[in-house]
Amino acid sequence: MKKIMIAPSLLSADFSRLAEEIRDVEKAGCDALHIDVMDGHFVPNLTIGPLVVSAIRKVTKLPLDVHLMIDAPSRYVGEFRKAGADWITIHIEAENDVLKTLQEIKKLGAKAGISLRPKTPVETILPYLSELDLALVMSVEPGFGGQSFMPDMMAKVKVLRSKFQGLISVDGGIGAGNAFQALEAGADILVAGSAVFGKADRVKAIQEFREIFKKF
Repeated sequence: MKKIMIAPSLLSADFSRLAEEIRDVEKAGCDALHIDVMDGHFVPNLTIGPLVVSAIRKVTKLPLDVHLMIDAPSRYVGEFRKAGADWITIHIEAENDVLKTLQEIKKLGAKAGISLRPKTPVETILPYLSELDLALVMSVEPGFGGQSFMPDMMAKVKVLRSKFQGLISVDGGIGAGNAFQALEAGADILVAGSAVFGKADRVKAIQEFREIFKKF
């Protein structure tokens, strides 16, 4: 049985009590924390920067999966690594020299990832698979939480699984009702926002995912 991970997305957490929220899902048994960084340019929303990632790092030992939804992410990978990011994922649409940026992430000691928007063909990231630790398939349009899962994006996961031995993550609209589709396609990591942070009982929420994981 392969290792399947659940990574709650902090975008759905209560930021007025963030440390408590993090400890709650850590205690509930999640495997990593997914942190969405948005700049208001690449996506029409603003979220957090390295200072908040550094604060998060101080309150948890969980791996921090930092998803850079920003223009020219090469300018900031060093800052996010210094802040405590373990995985740094860039968008292929946002960087001119993708290979150089991936190599820089790995040189800094982090795991390198690429993500792509729903409208971006999966073929665009295939030339970089040898440099990747993580491939992130967006199953919603990036920029806002609470969107509906796009099941047709699982075709991208299947293509990646046939060619890539590293980790495949699915992010967007994930819940217990569609987790099976993502896992069946070949995903290793499920990023879940409201399906975890939107529930009063986080232990029960994560356990629902674990029950589905047992089938794989």
